[in-house]
Amino acid sequence: MEAHMPWTANSIFEARRNFALLALSPKSNIRRLCKQFNISPNTGYQTLERYRAEGENGLRDRSRAPHRTPLRSSKDTELAVLSVRADHPRWGGRKIASHLKFFGAAVVPAPSTITAILTRNGRLKTSPKQSAHIWLLAMLHNDGNPEELPRSIIGHPDRQILLQRLKRGHLGDRRRSIAILASRNGLQTGAICSALNLSRQTYRRYVRLFDEGGAAALFAPRISPLRKFDREAVKKAVFSLLHQPPSNFGINRTTWKMADLSRIMKETGQPAGDDVIRKILKEAGYRWRKARVALTSNDSEFSEKLCHIQSILSGLRADEAFFSIDEFGPFAVKAQPGRALVAPNEKTLVAQWQRSKGCLILTAAIELSSNQITHFYSTKKNTDEMIRMMQVLLARYGNRRKFYLSWDAASWHVSKKLFECIDEHNFFAGCKGPTVETAPLPARAQFLNVIESVFSGMSRAIIQNSDYQSVDDAKAAIDRYFSERNAHFRDHPRRAGVKVWGKEPTPSRFSEFNNCKDPRFR
Repeated sequence: MEAHMPWTANSIFEARRNFALLALSPKSNIRRLCKQFNISPNTGYQTLERYRAEGENGLRDRSRAPHRTPLRSSKDTELAVLSVRADHPRWGGRKIASHLKFFGAAVVPAPSTITAILTRNGRLKTSPKQSAHIWLLAMLHNDGNPEELPRSIIGHPDRQILLQRLKRGHLGDRRRSIAILASRNGLQTGAICSALNLSRQTYRRYVRLFDEGGAAALFAPRISPLRKFDREAVKKAVFSLLHQPPSNFGINRTTWKMADLSRIMKETGQPAGDDVIRKILKEAGYRWRKARVALTSNDSEFSEKLCHIQSILSGLRADEAFFSIDEFGPFAVKAQPGRALVAPNEKTLVAQWQRSKGCLILTAAIELSSNQITHFYSTKKNTDEMIRMMQVLLARYGNRRKFYLSWDAASWHVSKKLFECIDEHNFFAGCKGPTVETAPLPARAQFLNVIESVFSGMSRAIIQNSDYQSVDDAKAAIDRYFSERNAHFRDHPRRAGVKVWGKEPTPSRFSEFNNCKDPRFR
């Protein structure tokens, strides 16, 4: 006899009857028959016993339902569950259980029991995930029919925007739109996230944005906090390179080009692509083909001079002072142009040809540790004025042990007469007064001169848009500006500049990546 599959026949009933008849025949081997019908001996003996006791009726399938179900929910409980479900067709077991508990039902089944009741009564035809997929597909093909939209979104002012983004937006906008519509339709969070391939965190963020700011907040472009061109370390590295000649890095060029900047940035541990560098330069207001934004010093000893200044500042003691010195001007006292807030249809004009009311040259020094300005007015830019500035500083800061004077490479800043005067002072000062040492800036490196930042702030505050009637009026405004600035930093000591003092473009402290020189002030 051929081997059978388990109860193989036209029906299981016929297979059981064939087995029973063969097993009751003389000289039958029941275990061999079980093997032929591919059933276990226990099943075979049980089938044979039921046939002997009940005949063919014993071979029919019996109900697998338990004889008694003492823990089964009562009819009243089932009716209560079905009633809540009828009022809220989208609710599942958890929400129905919470509803029954809130309204004080005598018996509140577990959520899983409620789900079983709904399934038993045909109220759950599909799983939540299947329902979500079906509903989402219907919404994607919805042409704006209000009857197919969630009721809570029909009267919403942003309904049309959601539907427009759903139909014509890119993938991200369509996901946002359908997620909001699904949430307002009461679909389960897990089902929505599974259907749209979203994380729960992202889905909750979409819902929160829409609840707080509507469609404008939901579809607003996100600005990544990890954008490289916004990192201060990358910006500092870019300007640090631009302030040095390419020859310092073994490049046989007199000016930088983008490929070289990108390569050196990578070699120095701050990799940045062309687009990142270009973005940083553009935001800083620089352009490559205009002389007014020249950023590079051609001093062959740029690095050595820079390191010397940095070493002085890093070890500056309380009884020492470091001064950044320069001149502002000469500038004519007359009506000056500038940006101003004007009423509609109002124009401010400045005559191109004017009679000057006088001329001013301002010589000033800023002490970097205290951010205090010392200034006076000069008739010329020469060595005598630098010697005069040194004497003024010695009189004001006579309690210091040592001075450092830093200025650019103008001829009167490096004259033989000036250095002879400094040497003579140091010879007679000895231990009685402060000694003076110079820390010159690299040639053509005005962008490193901190006092330039103060001049730029002063120019924007009291020179631009001005029309002083005399030189004395202009001097009074400048004196008041520096007096108020010094008072502020005495009351609030710090080395950094503050925007309130003329919107100084960079902090008033020495740094190799500073750009103190205002491109609009020459």
